[in-house]
Amino acid sequence: MVDSILFNIMLVGVLGVFSQWFAWRFNMPAIVVMSIIGLLVGPIFGILHPDNVFGDLFDPFVSIAVAIILFEGSLNLDFREIKGLGRPVGRIVTAGAFLAWLLGSLSAHYVAGLSWGVAFVIGGLFIVTGPTVILPLLRQAKLKPRPAKILKWEGIIVDPLGALLAVFAFEIIKFLQFEEATPTVLLLFFLASLFATLFGFLCGRGIGWMFEKGYVPEFLKSPVVFGVVILCFAVADEIAHETGLLAVTAMGITIANMHISSIDDMRHFKENISVLLISTIFIMLTASLSVETLLEIFQWQILAFVLLMLFIVRPLSIWLSTIGTDLSWQEKTLVGWIAPRGIVALTVASYFASVLLEAGFEDAKILISLTFALVFATVVVHGFSIRWTAEKLNLASDEQPGVVIVGGSSFSTALSRTLQQLKIPVLITDSSWKRLITARKAGVPFYRGEILSEQTEYRLDLTPYEYMLAATELDSYNALVCTTFVPEIGRNNLYQLSLRSDRGDDIEELVHTIGGRIAFKEGATWEHLNRKVESGYVLRKTNITQQYNYDQYLEEIDEETVQLFIKKPSGKLDFFSHDSEVRGEAGDVVVSLMPPSKEFNRIQQKLEKQRNEEDKVQNRQE
Repeated sequence: MVDSILFNIMLVGVLGVFSQWFAWRFNMPAIVVMSIIGLLVGPIFGILHPDNVFGDLFDPFVSIAVAIILFEGSLNLDFREIKGLGRPVGRIVTAGAFLAWLLGSLSAHYVAGLSWGVAFVIGGLFIVTGPTVILPLLRQAKLKPRPAKILKWEGIIVDPLGALLAVFAFEIIKFLQFEEATPTVLLLFFLASLFATLFGFLCGRGIGWMFEKGYVPEFLKSPVVFGVVILCFAVADEIAHETGLLAVTAMGITIANMHISSIDDMRHFKENISVLLISTIFIMLTASLSVETLLEIFQWQILAFVLLMLFIVRPLSIWLSTIGTDLSWQEKTLVGWIAPRGIVALTVASYFASVLLEAGFEDAKILISLTFALVFATVVVHGFSIRWTAEKLNLASDEQPGVVIVGGSSFSTALSRTLQQLKIPVLITDSSWKRLITARKAGVPFYRGEILSEQTEYRLDLTPYEYMLAATELDSYNALVCTTFVPEIGRNNLYQLSLRSDRGDDIEELVHTIGGRIAFKEGATWEHLNRKVESGYVLRKTNITQQYNYDQYLEEIDEETVQLFIKKPSGKLDFFSHDSEVRGEAGDVVVSLMPPSKEFNRIQQKLEKQRNEEDKVQNRQE
């Protein structure tokens, strides 16, 4: 083990980013990868012991990181998003949370063998799911909108409530069992919670007001928000432990519902910071566990408690709390199954293990083992099963990565019809009914509305679509659309048509920074592609095999052919573009815009001759 703080910071950061990349590359739950790597470098091989190296800074750093993660998550809690879902969400975060607390406490007492006091503290804590674990799972699983929104809202709202319930239970225990505890202590706890909520609300309103009035320059907005988040958390937490989480949640929800445009710009930056913090904190927490803690996990009481929480407590609390709502049995089943615990559970359990032991509760010594057993079990089981369960319940979005085409035209419609034939989800969007006329006639899915409008985010579900092609006649608009969707889709999957063939070097350099990748070959402009389609060019699908390879295909096409994209057997799409070399392999399907066949030309010439003769007859009659 290396004791250098700098080396440990570097190691934690590198391992965190590597875990995220490894999970993305091999399509695994990122939380699972982070947990395993943390255990390997920590208690198993002894390479990293963050709690020893960082000393007194370990707990404050983790607490601030959790506060930032929770704030970033709460920035996504716009009340417009749960239109039609307010009742089930409200039931789950109130009645569902209370039932989970009660049932979890009974399980901790009768199965895990904890005393009533410790059982009610840990039962309150274990209702949390939290954005640190649920958001990465939702990003990986790609559920349909309704269950995804329910799980996201529950995770973010219940996260601070679980910590507060644990504190509340502890205060009740002190009041009932210790003479020095008085009703005043309970009253002060409720007042502190109320203050934290109000303080968070005021911080959010203050930030929003300053941004709207222009009192903060653009380059300082992100630092100011981060500073106020830490201030909000620290002040509330100093007054009463764990109320800081409630304060930053209230602040985030307040800002989210003020609908400030500059906050939308910063949300992407904070999401990146949040991903980095989740990665590093999860590795630090798992690496700081001891071998003794891991061995204690295999006690039968702890294993039985975990199984009970997985298969009885969570599903029962969700089903009972959502009686009378419009949730289908499939949605209830999925939400009742998915409840991974994460960073908040580990950090708060560590705090209560020490204070309960100091208060004389000897059975609190197994809290860390009990908590990690539940955290690791839920992260692994739910991480690997969420997609499979959603598919079986028909709550997963289409497996094929879809394409959004911005801009209605003849070419857009022809491309969309070909994508449909390949069973790839496709959607044409445009603000003009006139430009959508060919799509409407062809029966292609379309959305009439401005793709850049804030309202589109709530009216249009873009979850099934991983690629976007900006195909309007305006170069600047195409670049703007691609730039706007970089955080959601990624620059590698964003393409735009070129309007002119004589763009110039300056324009080409500009597109690399503010737009998407220029689609198709040099000269394949919007006008060029549409003229070809309207003159009879067709989109053809060519299967590449061992017998008919890609080189043979290239020999047969002429210079008028425009190669559009390659569909891989996995469903992935590789669009041809100016800045990439794409080659087909055996099993691929190459889609190209090709000249019409000779038979088609003969029919076209015949029709043209008939039209000319009819025109001559009409002229003689006149």
